[in-house]
Amino acid sequence: MDAAAVPDYGLIDRAGAAASIFYPRPDHSRPPPGAEDLDIEVASGVRLGARLYTRDRSLPTVLYWHGNGEVASDYDGFADLYHEAGLNLLVVDFRGYGRSSGRPTFEALVADGPAATTVLQALLDEGGYERRRYLMGRSLGSHPALEIAARQADGLAGLIIESGAANMRRMAARAGGAVDAAAAAVLVEAHDAKIRSIRLPVLILHGEWDELVPLQTAELLYELLADTERKLVVIPGAGHNDIAWVGREQYFAEIEAFTRAGPHPLAPSPDSRGRGGTSRIQPDRAG
Repeated sequence: MDAAAVPDYGLIDRAGAAASIFYPRPDHSRPPPGAEDLDIEVASGVRLGARLYTRDRSLPTVLYWHGNGEVASDYDGFADLYHEAGLNLLVVDFRGYGRSSGRPTFEALVADGPAATTVLQALLDEGGYERRRYLMGRSLGSHPALEIAARQADGLAGLIIESGAANMRRMAARAGGAVDAAAAAVLVEAHDAKIRSIRLPVLILHGEWDELVPLQTAELLYELLADTERKLVVIPGAGHNDIAWVGREQYFAEIEAFTRAGPHPLAPSPDSRGRGGTSRIQPDRAG
């Protein structure tokens, strides 16, 4: 991407909007059996915590950026569902969340994505993990995921966005009058241009009745990704925080189909509705 088109995400921080965007939650719990904690240096004196849930090193791994208000350890009781889909799961915390150091800012949230991915890819390579890897961002985590997909897609097989909050018009609006309208328009255009530059295959999962990030946000993202192979899956009856449970069968069937080896990862799959269960993941606050 042309350097002149690089979005100035610091505009959101300078407007003082970070306080209403982030809900950091420290957590120093020990990993469960079969999981391990990783430390990732993303800047001088700043390390992000991550938790790797391994089923088998011969399987693909999902590099996962969680939602707001969540931490990596929230996925201790959720990782088995990815294992059942034939995947290892690696969940990364934002600055100030979980075991991560530093203070969360919007600019750092985005910039830390590529920096962390460089380290994580090397760690997985050194550990002998299958080289087919996928990127996933949930809600606020869609911002670093999209940044990685646009700027550092080498070695990645595809991108999954769940309940994505990556609408920059909506984000700038949260800052209200503190953001100059002309500067906001430049940011929105540069952000949208970045998304249009993505060439990885993309799977978008969104709840029909998402109360925090309207379905129209997913539809806009789908339209911006017109130059790559993409699929939008709307989970019937699902909201923002229950999407993986209300539509459990369909949700994981889509992820499994997308991440399996083969020439047509986005081929249509039979529609189904998941049943039962209550999420153990802390409610996401979007962003």
